[in-house]
Amino acid sequence: MSRRPIDPCRRALLLSMGALGVAAGLGPAWAAAPSGLLRRAVPRTGEMLPLIGMGSWITFNVGKDPALRAERVKVLQAFFERGGGMVDSSPMYGSSEEVIGHCLGQIADTGGLFAATKVWTPFQWLGVKQMEESERLWGKRRFDLMQVHNLLDWDAHLETLKGWKAEGRIRYIGITTSHGSRHAEMADIMATQPIDFVQFTYNLLDREAEARLLPLAAERGLGVIVNRPFQGGDLFDRFAKQPLPDWAAEIDCANWAQIFLKFAVSHPAVTCAIPATSRVDHMLENMGACYGRLPDAATRARMVRYADSL
Repeated sequence: MSRRPIDPCRRALLLSMGALGVAAGLGPAWAAAPSGLLRRAVPRTGEMLPLIGMGSWITFNVGKDPALRAERVKVLQAFFERGGGMVDSSPMYGSSEEVIGHCLGQIADTGGLFAATKVWTPFQWLGVKQMEESERLWGKRRFDLMQVHNLLDWDAHLETLKGWKAEGRIRYIGITTSHGSRHAEMADIMATQPIDFVQFTYNLLDREAEARLLPLAAERGLGVIVNRPFQGGDLFDRFAKQPLPDWAAEIDCANWAQIFLKFAVSHPAVTCAIPATSRVDHMLENMGACYGRLPDAATRARMVRYADSL
């Protein structure tokens, strides 16, 4: 979800972060591209994905409005220019898929795109039609990742997805939930089904996933996509009026957005986080979290203590 409007001082961005080194102590799955872009391996294949992706809930649901579409082209352009990869959407998000397809058609270089969307409907046959419509809207013959959104009729849709993957029609399959809901059911699917990715909520205040889902994902070799890394904007409401703590510089964070994102993606089981935004300046902030040093275990604990103290 996109952040709420905040004080203009949050817009500062350290554009030089791409030249900074990667922090010591990162696990073997962490890597930086030659430009300094931080990426992490998809556990099933070793494919490297940038730590920060892009969500599209609400922010890309702008219909046919030409001015708003033009602004979204700029947002997506900024994402790719800063090394972005995963773009995530869903039929649940109104016109977002159609708008993403329009934007992709306006951008010359989308070579880093990792296209991820979802199936969100009851009944297997309706799911097939919905996914075919997503292909049309995005202008994609093959999605990198197709997910069952909020576990809706997951057993029926996973049957289709396993078949499509075997045929080469999609590369990875997964399941999603959000708002800390249905963790027990998700864990059961993770433990028994041949999926590649899971997506759920994890952020500095909502850390429920640490108890079961994150360790299970690591154990099962599943990629983890973090949604709601800003807790729907609530993190900014709680923290944005506070000055950045002194330790922010130790992890190369110039603003609260980067602190929130680096907390999420520094967990060793997380593959990437997908904040959403409708603004280029916020996209630049978000992508700044894909550069520089990441929190180590001690700094993560310090971040939690600080958050819980406010």
